[in-house]
Amino acid sequence: MPELPEVETVRKTLEVLVLGKRIKDVSVFWPKMIKNPEETEEFIHSLKGQEILAMRRRGKFLIFDLNEVSLVSHLRMEGKYGLYDENDPIEKHTHVIFHFTDGTALRYRDVRKFGTMHLFKKGDELLNRPLSQLGPEPFQPDFTEHYLQQKLTKTERIIKAVLLDQSIMVGLGNIYVDEALFRAGIHPDRKAKSLSENEIHQLHLAIIETLNEAVEMGGSTIRTYVNSQGQMGMFQQNLFVYSRQGEDCRVCGTPIEKKVSAGRGTHYCPRCQNG
Repeated sequence: MPELPEVETVRKTLEVLVLGKRIKDVSVFWPKMIKNPEETEEFIHSLKGQEILAMRRRGKFLIFDLNEVSLVSHLRMEGKYGLYDENDPIEKHTHVIFHFTDGTALRYRDVRKFGTMHLFKKGDELLNRPLSQLGPEPFQPDFTEHYLQQKLTKTERIIKAVLLDQSIMVGLGNIYVDEALFRAGIHPDRKAKSLSENEIHQLHLAIIETLNEAVEMGGSTIRTYVNSQGQMGMFQQNLFVYSRQGEDCRVCGTPIEKKVSAGRGTHYCPRCQNG
């Protein structure tokens, strides 16, 4: 699943591709993808004539800001946007097409059909699910070391589970949780409340540094992720533990191990993360 760096990269490329374009019509081939409003025809009608004014991101969600409405889109496992000429052949697994007045079209493809779209009156998107339940952004001022410490000391859960919880903090998924924990030297099965002040300090820094580096490199191309211009992310070349089980740790040389933590495949170095 694309995480914060990948979604931010898609946002940036969409900003270049579709800003200022006006929607002439919308084709929906998989209505179950539209979660709000309930009627697909209302979704289509509300978007006709709307201009894309801005592209935002909230956690792993993309937000298309238009004149009167905001479209909230989640890519889930395999979702991809691409800009095409209106006459280009429609590829398999294309489920939603936004037809623009200039003869181009933004197409949403999703092999697994897990992606979702919510349409809200402009200004209401942050007040309703799914965005209303999200925690702070790692790059925003409210994600402080003190905030993280408060959340960690109040739970019996392991640290891996807490960092995956989008109500605690948005944007981290399996890849970057593993990477941040490695940088902080913390074992993924540690109880969150057992972390010392210094460990929380190191973890706070590691989360921000890991995500910043990943954003700068366009995210990680794991399995099928590409941005909206078909380009792959490059951060996978800098991964310390994720998907490197059996390989030597780049810091100490100990083989990287993989286990299940918080229901997810988890990669770690048993020597560097022995605390």
